[in-house]
Amino acid sequence: MVKRVLKRDGRRVDFNNQKIVAAILKAMDVTTDGEDIVLAAQIAHDISQLDKEEMTVEEIQDVVENHLMNSPRQEVAKEYIRYRNKRNIARKARTNEIFETIIDAQANDITRENANMNADTPAGMMMKFASEATKSYVDECLLSDPVREAVAGNYIHIHDKDYYPTKSLTCIQHPLDLILEHGLKAGHGESRPAKRIETASVLACISMETVQNEMHGGQAIPAFDFYLAPFVRKTYEEEIDKVSELENTDYSFLKTVAIDDYLKRDLVGLQGKERAMQHAINQTVGRVHQSMEAFVHNMNTIHSRGGNQVVFSSINYGTDTSAEGRCIIREILNTTYEGVGNGSTAIFPIQIWKKKRGVSYLPEDPNYDLYKFACKVSARRFFPNFLNLDATFNQDPTWDPADPKRYVHEVATMGCRTRVYENRFGPKTSIGRGNLSFTTINIVKLAIECMEESDKEARIGRFFEKLDWALEVSARQLDERFQFQKTALKKQFPLLMNGLWNGSAKLDPDDTVESVINQGTLGIGFIGLAECLIALVGKHHGESEEAQELGLRIVTFMRDKINGFSEKYQHNYSVLATPAEGLSGKFTKRDKKTFGVLPGITDKDYYTNSNHVPVYYHCTPEHKARIEAPYHELTRGGHIFYVEIDGDATHNPQAIMQIVDLMDKYNIGYGSVNHNRNRCLDCGYENAEKDLTECPHCHGHHIDTLQRITGYLVGTTDRWNAGKLAELKDRVVHK
Repeated sequence: MVKRVLKRDGRRVDFNNQKIVAAILKAMDVTTDGEDIVLAAQIAHDISQLDKEEMTVEEIQDVVENHLMNSPRQEVAKEYIRYRNKRNIARKARTNEIFETIIDAQANDITRENANMNADTPAGMMMKFASEATKSYVDECLLSDPVREAVAGNYIHIHDKDYYPTKSLTCIQHPLDLILEHGLKAGHGESRPAKRIETASVLACISMETVQNEMHGGQAIPAFDFYLAPFVRKTYEEEIDKVSELENTDYSFLKTVAIDDYLKRDLVGLQGKERAMQHAINQTVGRVHQSMEAFVHNMNTIHSRGGNQVVFSSINYGTDTSAEGRCIIREILNTTYEGVGNGSTAIFPIQIWKKKRGVSYLPEDPNYDLYKFACKVSARRFFPNFLNLDATFNQDPTWDPADPKRYVHEVATMGCRTRVYENRFGPKTSIGRGNLSFTTINIVKLAIECMEESDKEARIGRFFEKLDWALEVSARQLDERFQFQKTALKKQFPLLMNGLWNGSAKLDPDDTVESVINQGTLGIGFIGLAECLIALVGKHHGESEEAQELGLRIVTFMRDKINGFSEKYQHNYSVLATPAEGLSGKFTKRDKKTFGVLPGITDKDYYTNSNHVPVYYHCTPEHKARIEAPYHELTRGGHIFYVEIDGDATHNPQAIMQIVDLMDKYNIGYGSVNHNRNRCLDCGYENAEKDLTECPHCHGHHIDTLQRITGYLVGTTDRWNAGKLAELKDRVVHK
């Protein structure tokens, strides 16, 4: 007797007579004589009685064909065969269509899913072939039925689904000090520990590039200034030795002299040890600057992931108040301000200024001068963004200003917004940890399905029931993915699991990573709070107090429910304000097809990112800050606050400082400022004019227009998908 069916995707399910009956009846429906339920049931029964415990789908279909051919209804057999062939063709047609799109280098949402990847190059095409084919495998073989149905129904989206079979994790904050002190060991090669600033900056780059190939998300350095500071002093000591040799004088005693700040000064009028010391400082600053230039240049030119993408990289800095740390901060800012190559704005690394009272924010703070400079740099180059360590949820009571390793107790973020800090299974820190994977809920669709309820309270109540279901499915899916990820072996991640990920150094090569990866986070994100609220109460949270109250109620419900998942599944679940790029139009496109054009909801080509006030809504920066701020405490898996400003920001860095002041006032965790910036590629002329097509200086037409797509910059919109292009067009200035 047949008990199980082996499906095409490798899953084993219980044998079900009714599925055979239903398939036969479909074939009968298109024949002249119509349905014969008795015959269909008899065939299904005969198959169930075969002397086999398990049959494949193809074997069952073959037996059905034979029974029909030997029955009085041979014409049904022909229709059944025709239907079977049609289904096989349909399964292949979608994949073939996608592949042809990639081959023809067509610009659409498939090839423009990631604006940081050029899908038209051979390596890019190969990655897209693999990506699209792998997604189908995941759907068919790795997802449970409830999860597959939720994905197919447009209720949830599994991010980086193409990387699912690789068992890779999303991202990590690199403990760069381990590499600088012990060298880099990965694969077949290794490097020695760093001794000078040049080597340290190269190792910082190589470590991120290498781990990028072992993960599917971004790479970040949580304390760029602290990690590189010791090599400033070593470089200075090396320069003292050079001066001693050059002048045939022993200046070695100057190696231990305290230095207030590493600033270049003219040597005129200086004599003896003062001249020697200042010369060594000048040389050191020059070498640090060149090292920062090399670092930024490498991060914008060295490709990873099959030679197709530059490293999705971020660096956090701003709280090292030592002379050496300040030197690192100053020179990375100088390099960023000057630009790379012929003066272009560097796209990577995403730079993040750590703002903290007593350290780097107020006029009396030791790094206030560098903070002002950071705002000036951001006004020209978009970076750095600003991380608010004073936000209540970013504070750590163990942080001690006298601790030379206080950065361990400072939250760090990925430039895109991902935040990893709280930890149920190890130390509370960002370092050596990252996100494992994340999934986003289409809360707009949940709300649309409740619109038929005329009573508002009933409508909202029904929405929360649906949201509860979607959260349960998402948590289950992330746990299932975790159970798959944990079976990976240490040797599959030669650098990541060689000490970079917390606890991984103790593993043997053939050990699984199960015992260490649970320190990472599983993120449940959401998209379209604004459209969700319009569907439920007629207005979004930027324009209605009632909507704002409901919005906070929704995200608080998510936070509380997800905290419960942490206990139920024993993982670090967190709420993520999703940085939707490829997803921005996917949900909307399908919902529009299902529900039609709904004003304020599906009447655009995108849903608003996470909890943001819609980009088209005119309001002041302070109003936007007041509305969005409360969501930051609730979305500890990651969040960001954006403000669009008008005019040429380079003439008004004070505007950047005012936005950071709003972050401080309203307890906002992470933010940045968007503005127009054009650069003529022919002559280098820059301005902030909107929609510039011709250079006013040389009249050239090769204009590089910078735009921020989610948390990172893109120098051309040619690789943006339709949803993000539509959103860009709708963005308004906040004033």
